[in-house]
Amino acid sequence: MTDDTLTEHTVTHATFTIERAYPAPPATVFAAWSDPKAKGSWFAGPEHAYELDFRVDGREVNRGTTPDGTVMTFTSVYHDIVPDERVVYSSTLYGGETLATASLTTVEFEADGDGTRLILTEQGSFLDGQEKPEWREHGTGDWLGALGDYLTRTGEGGAP
Repeated sequence: MTDDTLTEHTVTHATFTIERAYPAPPATVFAAWSDPKAKGSWFAGPEHAYELDFRVDGREVNRGTTPDGTVMTFTSVYHDIVPDERVVYSSTLYGGETLATASLTTVEFEADGDGTRLILTEQGSFLDGQEKPEWREHGTGDWLGALGDYLTRTGEGGAP
């Protein structure tokens, strides 16, 4: 049995915003976000278990294993979906059985000429030093880059 009174519990609150421009219309970028097969190809790693039920109250689960054998589970619940315009969801990240973060994220899809300006804002609680805000911001930037690569690779975001 673990004595939690001997463990120092901390929380770091952080908010970050990342903007990306994609050379595809909002409906196309939104579709890459909302279609399970499309999103699974750019959001989940090749060895990850991935599922997406994209609807209000639907869940998304992305599960993979780190090199040291820890199972990482990222789970989201969708609270608001305005097609081609906005998505709002809350998420948790667990390392094994340990909750590392809980967050609220808003993704906006704005027309920008012939393309899309995607604005992602995340408000997070980072618990007991299990994850740091800068790690999350960096990782989120990486998968937004993967979304751009997906749009290019599929011909949805300019010439392949």
